[in-house]
Amino acid sequence: MPRPMKCRIITEMPNYLAFKPVGTPMEVLQKVVLTLDEFEALRLADFEELYQEDAAEKMNVSRQTFGNIIKSARKKISEALITGKAICIEGGDVTILNKPCPRCKKNRKSCPKYEDKNDENNLSDEDVVELGVNYE
Repeated sequence: MPRPMKCRIITEMPNYLAFKPVGTPMEVLQKVVLTLDEFEALRLADFEELYQEDAAEKMNVSRQTFGNIIKSARKKISEALITGKAICIEGGDVTILNKPCPRCKKNRKSCPKYEDKNDENNLSDEDVVELGVNYE
């Protein structure tokens, strides 16, 4: 029987929950789902430029697990950029480090707005960023 998965620690919720190519409506795009822990791994490794061992410690996972998370995240991001898919950030077994949900100021697990935002059909325009330049 496999070990139960550790809850991964993230620092905060992303400012935006979806990214998509410019000029294409969200509802017609195929989507790639990036979990919250994958987003955090990208933030720590690529944006903050931490070593994997230091980033793993911040997320409360082993270095090997962190390496697997970041590899998965980078594959999903490259797939979305190369094939023109939308990126939706949602889900994952995470705990936000000492911070309430930014939308309702409640604990993440009891936040009804947080759960609703995970449904791609409920994304508002403020949750989506269009990427790219339309040359037409």
